[in-house]
Amino acid sequence: MKNDTPQELNSDPEISRLIDEVMSSSLSDEQYRKKMQRRKEVQDQRIAKAIPEKGLIIVNTGNGKGKTTAALGMVMRSLGHGYKVAIVQFIKGAWEPSEKRAFSHWSDQLEFHAMGEGFTWETQDRDRDLDKASIAWNKSLEYIRDPDFKLVLLDEINIALKLGYLQIEAVLAGLEQKPPDKHVILTGRGAPPALMEKADLVTEMTLVKHPFRDQGVKAQAGIEY
Repeated sequence: MKNDTPQELNSDPEISRLIDEVMSSSLSDEQYRKKMQRRKEVQDQRIAKAIPEKGLIIVNTGNGKGKTTAALGMVMRSLGHGYKVAIVQFIKGAWEPSEKRAFSHWSDQLEFHAMGEGFTWETQDRDRDLDKASIAWNKSLEYIRDPDFKLVLLDEINIALKLGYLQIEAVLAGLEQKPPDKHVILTGRGAPPALMEKADLVTEMTLVKHPFRDQGVKAQAGIEY
């Protein structure tokens, strides 16, 4: 039997035990029903005790693909709820045309700023990269502090931190200034440990196979851009 339960739900010892038991093919239909009924009771109790709402600090990091893509999924959800969203890109200098077209329907809710000029091997100018990162961070702070924006995506800021374009102390201090109900997503590989410790939700994308690395396949429409 396939286990489709999210990992965070499996962390409860009783739920984990119940899952192991229902995966046994030796259970009768009645035994299975009772096990699943108990699992629902345990989960309902956990939900009843949960905090109703909290603004989250979310980190998407790791060497695998999908960090920005996952963040844009949360952007779509927030826009669908009618929330105002801001996106600040720290490395890339332009939004992919396909994404720009897709999000153009929410122009009254979404503000987007591509503040970078490309990766370091493209700019080849550290002082200019430092200046651009500082400008991007100051723009980010405006949205972090602004209570009208429910979600702020700081795309590839982790790379700027890793390269030393920004100081982690300044970023952590800035995150302290967000309203209690605001969500902030920080993406990019190499997120510093202090940021992951501060975050409420951390996802690390693991690279197993990559079409460019393993097969020499170039970036493709609909996948990379």
